[in-house]
Amino acid sequence: MRGLASVPSYVVMQPTTLCNLDCTYCYLPLRAANRRMPVSVAAAVAESVNGWAARQRFSVVWHGGEPLAAGREHLAGLLAPFSPDVEHHVQTNATLIDDAWCEFFVDRQIRVSISVDGPRARNDERRGRSGRPAYDQIVRGVETLRRHGIDFSALCVVSDPTPGLATELYEYFLGLGCDVLGINIEETEGLNTRSNAWSPQAVSGFWAELVGAWRRSPHIHLREVEWSLRYAAAVLDGHADQVLPRQLDPIPTIGYDGAVVLLSPELAGFSDPRYGDFSSGNVLTDSLAKILGTAQRAAWVQEFVAGVEACRTSCAYFRFCGGGHAANRYFEHGRFDGTETNHCRNSKIHLLEGVLAHARDQQSSPE
Repeated sequence: MRGLASVPSYVVMQPTTLCNLDCTYCYLPLRAANRRMPVSVAAAVAESVNGWAARQRFSVVWHGGEPLAAGREHLAGLLAPFSPDVEHHVQTNATLIDDAWCEFFVDRQIRVSISVDGPRARNDERRGRSGRPAYDQIVRGVETLRRHGIDFSALCVVSDPTPGLATELYEYFLGLGCDVLGINIEETEGLNTRSNAWSPQAVSGFWAELVGAWRRSPHIHLREVEWSLRYAAAVLDGHADQVLPRQLDPIPTIGYDGAVVLLSPELAGFSDPRYGDFSSGNVLTDSLAKILGTAQRAAWVQEFVAGVEACRTSCAYFRFCGGGHAANRYFEHGRFDGTETNHCRNSKIHLLEGVLAHARDQQSSPE
């Protein structure tokens, strides 16, 4: 049975719960509240992280709310306790990016990832609190990044995987100038209760079309496709059993108040009568290293690990998927030891099927 690793590969930190947008599909429960992380929380996290970063590559991902809503001065204070060995990433909706923020990113060597769902017409779900579309603000932020010569990644949510969409999106992001693109099929989780059940043909067709668009102009690192190709190469080399790490990455998320939630950032801020608030401790009272050392005792974590083992014995895609995500199990099944979810169908099973379908089509096509 795979347990949790005692040292994660990265931590997620919530500098503020506040977001200046109110996207339709957002899962966050406190995005209208401005609850900022005290510097004491960041300092407590840094006590463990700095030691890990001295021995291995290690990242801190600042993810809100909208991290830039915390303000430059406050975010600078949160960054200060971390050693130069720590890599910093920020996931932002880009609407607040200006020249001063770009100088901040460059000075502190922060890697930027922006959220945008494609061309203007595809961004109706991304709106400000007044209800007005945020697309023009997003584009201004991206143009500012480009003017400063800052490389950036992009994250796109797909709410309706229809034919033609994948090609449209890929061509858009080529023009946008990002160097890495991640595609998230919309998930049912947190406050977003909309169904994410799509036909297998539609989703696998979307992924196959995306591979085709990428192969015609492979100038972006396409996250999901590269995952799939690495796995396929491992299978062909006879090393598929070595793709997954021996232990599960605990992926600790540090809430604004120092509470530590493991395995899925999407669980932060939620609670359940059976499991409590999903917190495994607080860095203001115990070190992050100590919390991770005892985290597997939590009933819901044990239930999740049992669910992963159930996937191992029942799913042909396990070596690629690794057992799915805790939040998707909980928000789709109401518990953690269920197996297949719509999310794993959309973003793992049908992803791999789409990549393989494209490969078969290419093989059978005449020269």
